[in-house]
Amino acid sequence: MGVTCVSQMPVAEGKSVQQTVELLTRKLEMLGAEKQGTFCVDCETYHTAASTLGSQGQAGKLMYVMHNSEYPLSCFALFENGPCLIADTNFDVLMVKLKGFFQSAKASKIETRGTRYQYCDFLVKVGTVTMGPSARGISVEVEYGPCVVASDCWSLLLEFLQSFLGSHTPGIPAVFGNRHDAVYGPADTMVQYMELFNKIRKQQQVPVAGIR
Repeated sequence: MGVTCVSQMPVAEGKSVQQTVELLTRKLEMLGAEKQGTFCVDCETYHTAASTLGSQGQAGKLMYVMHNSEYPLSCFALFENGPCLIADTNFDVLMVKLKGFFQSAKASKIETRGTRYQYCDFLVKVGTVTMGPSARGISVEVEYGPCVVASDCWSLLLEFLQSFLGSHTPGIPAVFGNRHDAVYGPADTMVQYMELFNKIRKQQQVPVAGIR
């Protein structure tokens, strides 16, 4: 596990999501990247059950339960503006038992799937973000394996991103600033995916119960 940057790639003008994904993967293959299987990251949103809000009418908290194929034995629970809990896969069963406190938002499941590429010390994942049957966007994850401190390798990550994303190169992820000189971990990657998924939801203006 190295340092990872997760970003959204806009759909190329006049192209579909799938055609843009193919353009990106072709660029990677031209650079010399080799396919290393597939990946999937998914996210389901839960909101505080109405019975737990009391009589004040305050807004409920959101919680995002996520999985990443890179960590098949783990489940990630990210609280809105709060910490990230890393548990084993039985956490999904626990959420069913906690339905009196947290309820799954209708039609909230969102995921990204695609191909993993290895290029020297970089692991690149280009995925199609979907909600239900529809493609909603494109995710690009780049991991630099030899380093575990974000501030030490952002310049190198940025240079590599520019080599195949061009003018669509992302800015430095907010989580990098929060971590600064701390050791980067899987939870930091999941925070970036949560932010990406929420951004795509808002762009699509998909009406989802419990999502603000």
